[in-house]
Amino acid sequence: MTAVTDQDPTEHTDQPDDDTRKPSAHQPDARKSDVRKPDPRRGRRAFARTTKTPAADTREPDARNAGTGTGTGTGTGTGTGTGTGTGTVGSSSRGGSDSERTPRTDPPETAWDDGLIARRVNETAEGDRFPVSDHRSAAPQTVTPLVYDGSLRSRLEALRELVGLSRTRLDSRTLSEAGRVLDEASARRRLSGQHTVVAIAGATGSGKSQLFNALAGVTISETGVRRPTTAAPIACSWSDGAASLIERLGIPPRLRRRPLPTGEGESPLRGLVLVDLPDHDSAAVQHRRHVDRILALVDAVIWVVDPEKYADAVLHERYLRPMAAHAEVMFVVLNQIDRLPGEAAEQVLDDLRRLLDEDGIALGEYGEPGTTVLALSALTGDGVGELREALGQFVSERGAPNRRISADVDIAAARLWPVYATQRRTGLSEQAREEFSDRLADAVGATAAGEAAERAWLRNANRACGTPWLRLWRWYQDRGEPTTGRLPGRTQSDEEATARQRVEQAVRTVADRASAGLPAPWAQAVREAAVRGSQGLPEALDALTARAGVPTGRPPRPGWWPVAVLVQASMTILQFLGGLWLLGQIIGIVAPNLGVPVLLMVIGIVGGPLIEWSCRMAARGPARRYGLEAERRLREAAAGCGRARVLDPVAAELLRYREVREQYGRVVGTGR
Repeated sequence: MTAVTDQDPTEHTDQPDDDTRKPSAHQPDARKSDVRKPDPRRGRRAFARTTKTPAADTREPDARNAGTGTGTGTGTGTGTGTGTGTGTVGSSSRGGSDSERTPRTDPPETAWDDGLIARRVNETAEGDRFPVSDHRSAAPQTVTPLVYDGSLRSRLEALRELVGLSRTRLDSRTLSEAGRVLDEASARRRLSGQHTVVAIAGATGSGKSQLFNALAGVTISETGVRRPTTAAPIACSWSDGAASLIERLGIPPRLRRRPLPTGEGESPLRGLVLVDLPDHDSAAVQHRRHVDRILALVDAVIWVVDPEKYADAVLHERYLRPMAAHAEVMFVVLNQIDRLPGEAAEQVLDDLRRLLDEDGIALGEYGEPGTTVLALSALTGDGVGELREALGQFVSERGAPNRRISADVDIAAARLWPVYATQRRTGLSEQAREEFSDRLADAVGATAAGEAAERAWLRNANRACGTPWLRLWRWYQDRGEPTTGRLPGRTQSDEEATARQRVEQAVRTVADRASAGLPAPWAQAVREAAVRGSQGLPEALDALTARAGVPTGRPPRPGWWPVAVLVQASMTILQFLGGLWLLGQIIGIVAPNLGVPVLLMVIGIVGGPLIEWSCRMAARGPARRYGLEAERRLREAAAGCGRARVLDPVAAELLRYREVREQYGRVVGTGR
């Protein structure tokens, strides 16, 4: 009896199944006999008890019960038969004598045997094309890691830079898909580049497990009318070195299979790792989780649909449409065409192509890259060879992992489009910067400070070049002018409140202009940078005004001031001389002569105001320049303070956005 591992007794009954087992595509002799076999869902004990029943004496001897008496293999049990044989486990006497059959050798004791599926495989007749062995029995081989092409490497590096630059600006949920793609790309790159992992996915009853067995050439995955039939993913590899890939999918060793070579040379599917998934529309939540998890890890997918569910909304809306970017690594197979009469298969296939086109999936027609759409029948084998040939060519190219990761990058980039892309020019223009500086200058009163400096220069010039009589009169007016009746001046607190409001308004304006057109996260980052910089800005401007405002002390004097002062003093002296001369004539000390003293007095009286007016006209230019210089210094100081606290942080955010925009252009492949 063939070795069978222990099964959970709670999952099987102790009574044999009375139903006659249907013939299998790999067991042609079963159709010629009425051999009653035990229910394949039963455990070892049920199987052993079934072989002890009297009805078993009339059965044909099979590979398990060759010979008479007790057969011994890697497991224990009794078997009876009517034929004769060598008693070797695994030999066959069905349909002929031992001389007509080549006996099979016993599997090693370390070979896998997991009960249900193992028993079904060991019960397969000699018509099986590929027996099954365990991965653990194969000798370890050197695995060549996957190598991405230059374009994909550049895109992955750009995506990594993009995520790194955006972590402090975007939430983790927004970057989660990009991070997952980077992690999966890194993990896949360390694994075998000589293998291509292809998953077979489909709905309940679509026949994907039957197609899985047809491609493998041996019954590996359980098929039947019970739903769901496939409860866990099963992997089958056509070559060594795929253990790490299968471990990445989370498939345990007991669910890993590998067809043995046929002796006809290298298999055309060498390098293929085929995974049979549970039903994606299964009522069991855990089955759907298996499907979603493994679909995100495999290199390619074969979607199996049937004539009844090929237009299912769940399939198209949940899987096919979101995976439209993976068109080059997808096969869509219309199974069970043997159920369609006449030209119905072609009509259904055309309608399936139409639905795929509506989903945005590019079809690989006329030599163009895209999804391969085929029609076949896994039951009759019609079209399976064409799929096997397409799979062989697909695997031999070894480009599926690159195309899969590239499509994942495309999807991640498409999801990041709203947070990086903009349709307008962004940044701060020179006009916006100048307006911000002007607003700050107004807040600190740069214009008023310049005008005050100009008035101070003119006042100093008037005092230096004016007549003594006029200065005495002004002093008297300033001293004797009453304070009542004047309008109350603005208090310092009112001026400070107004200046603070102007600063806040200037910051809001420049932040709005800088963030205009940016995606929402980056616009928010720009505004936050401006607000942080504005904290303490009014106080800094006040201190700046005190240092860079109107300088204390007298304004500088031009070179012509001493000459004007001397001439003005001469006019005053002439007035005094003329007055003293006239006084002397009145007293009689000096001889009477009115012409000369009067002339001297007239020259002094007229010349003084004339010199003062001339000096005032000459002082306007220097006074204006002095005021403008004072205003310029205050404006530059205010602009420098605003630039350091607000504009530079805002410009840094805009520069970061331009950097991530360039990286995003590399990710999507535009290079912009």
